[in-house]
Amino acid sequence: MDWQILLITVYDYVHTQFNRDLCVHCLRFSDNDNKPELTDEEVITIFLYGIMRKRLTVRDIYDYTCEHLSDWFPFMPTYKAFVSRLNRVSGVFPVLTDRILSDFSGTEIMSSVRLIDSFPVIMANGKRRFRARVAPDVANIGRCPSKGIHYYGVKVHVLGISRPGTLPLPDYIGVAPASNHDLRIFKEITPYLSGCQVYADKAYVGEVEKQFLRERGGDILTPVKKKKGQKDTPLGLFDSLFSKGVSRVRQPVESLFNWIHEKTGIQTASKVRSSRGLEVHVFGRLAAAMFMLVFGA
Repeated sequence: MDWQILLITVYDYVHTQFNRDLCVHCLRFSDNDNKPELTDEEVITIFLYGIMRKRLTVRDIYDYTCEHLSDWFPFMPTYKAFVSRLNRVSGVFPVLTDRILSDFSGTEIMSSVRLIDSFPVIMANGKRRFRARVAPDVANIGRCPSKGIHYYGVKVHVLGISRPGTLPLPDYIGVAPASNHDLRIFKEITPYLSGCQVYADKAYVGEVEKQFLRERGGDILTPVKKKKGQKDTPLGLFDSLFSKGVSRVRQPVESLFNWIHEKTGIQTASKVRSSRGLEVHVFGRLAAAMFMLVFGA
């Protein structure tokens, strides 16, 4: 897509959603702030478009806009003021992410097959994780088994609808502290699932949730894990083939995570300095990624 068409498309969509109801998520209560020269729609558009152009820090997005898009956005404030404005509209991004996915449901969807997994958003790791104090209301220390690291930050959980031959389309996106067990998230999602097969990691399985799904015509399938003391004992043939089959079905959601990180740098959040900044980092990048996913931008 031509860059000018992309920029206009992003702004038009954001502007349309603001006129619909998004504006209530960044209401202003000061008369002096009711009509800023750079509108909230423009602030959001600048951030989303900057991410799509591979400018992965707020500073890079700001500099890129000032240098290359000054004719489009002639009222850019100072960098400090821009960051403040961006954090002020942080509540818009979770709703906007959901709205994009709701408005563009995608094609060739296998709605009966769902894939669930999580990825880390790392604010600090190594010894620095013990000194991290940013956004303590939503972030803490946890472990990422796939990366083999302990880190300070949050986990993003995604339940995706399988689409043969392409990336799954997220149906649910949730953010939790890094230490939260995956099962806690799945307990919240389970009541909304029926008649579908969920492919997941073993951590998402609970007997109550599994029984609940079966009563509603669904099921949850996970790889077979060795029990304690069976480290050197190979899995049986059936268990081995079953685990490979489940892992093969789940692989697209891992590809989705890799694609999102490659496009947005979402898993690296070392420059975040506040809870609102974390909300912008996570959901702003998710909104940009979902926009690229559904528009093919």
